[in-house]
Amino acid sequence: MMLIPTHHFRDIERKPEYLQPEKCVPPPYPGPVGTMWFIRDGCGIACAIVTWCLVLYAEFVVLFVMLIPSRDYAYSIINGIVFNLLAFLALASHCRAMLTDPGAVPKGNATKEFIESLQLKPGQVVYKCPKCCSIKPDRAHHCSVCKRCIRKMDHHCPWVNNCVGENNQKYFVLFTMYIALISLHALIMVGFHFLHCFEEDWTNLLQAYGLNRKGTAEGRISLHEKMQFLKVSLTECSSFSPPTTVILLILLCFEGLLFLIFTSVMFGTQVHSICTDETGIEQLKKEERRWAKKTKWMNMKAVFGHPFSLGWASPFATPDQGKADPYQYVV
Repeated sequence: MMLIPTHHFRDIERKPEYLQPEKCVPPPYPGPVGTMWFIRDGCGIACAIVTWCLVLYAEFVVLFVMLIPSRDYAYSIINGIVFNLLAFLALASHCRAMLTDPGAVPKGNATKEFIESLQLKPGQVVYKCPKCCSIKPDRAHHCSVCKRCIRKMDHHCPWVNNCVGENNQKYFVLFTMYIALISLHALIMVGFHFLHCFEEDWTNLLQAYGLNRKGTAEGRISLHEKMQFLKVSLTECSSFSPPTTVILLILLCFEGLLFLIFTSVMFGTQVHSICTDETGIEQLKKEERRWAKKTKWMNMKAVFGHPFSLGWASPFATPDQGKADPYQYVV
């Protein structure tokens, strides 16, 4: 338990009756141990579904428009493996960020019996959240979407349909990193695809349709020659018609550029927040630092796990953050 002055700034209710343990009762039907964490929020669920659909769309365009029709098998295999691996890690990170308890405080624990069990000493104060009837640990904030107080809450992200907090920040950082990487990879492949196909194969295809600028005489070729042009062009560039291919690639470019910028900014913001050990809410509210200052490397290990390993980049590796006391509510 930590003793600090009672007049420090906190996101608390400043009414005299802020505690009122007699008005709090435990939840009537507590969930069983090991219950999967999932927020039933319509907007968040829709955003999560859209996220998966966008990644699957990129998969479709990369595979069936650019890689599979290509005759350069080494290029297709290498880029296919890299892109699919990054996409798999991105979706796995998204699932872990969405389905991991971000650090929710036990709901309805601000009861008289629980407060008495803390055996408070003179000068020690606890704060209650009247919205979820929980005793708030230091650096915890209430989320109106999750309807819970979250330890070290950074923000609520609708794209993962969850809060980003103490227990799932690693997965959110990995999600933004892998989405940025697959966006960059897709943009590079689209660039190469446009350069290769537009200069060579699509020129032949346009000529087959009589759309070249050299006159109608050159455009009037036989049906057999048109079919040969079509066969060569579609085999080397895409299994779709040129207009369809262009539309699919332009949409992929727009999606890739948009999410590259967005996730890169989010990734940089999260890394800065971790290094400074200051959450987004604490930065926004300019809360006074009341916790011990650590080095940037120690802050990184606190989020991604001890010690440094390849598990930092894996959404399947649960970070070993040490055994923290979940009942450190006294401030």
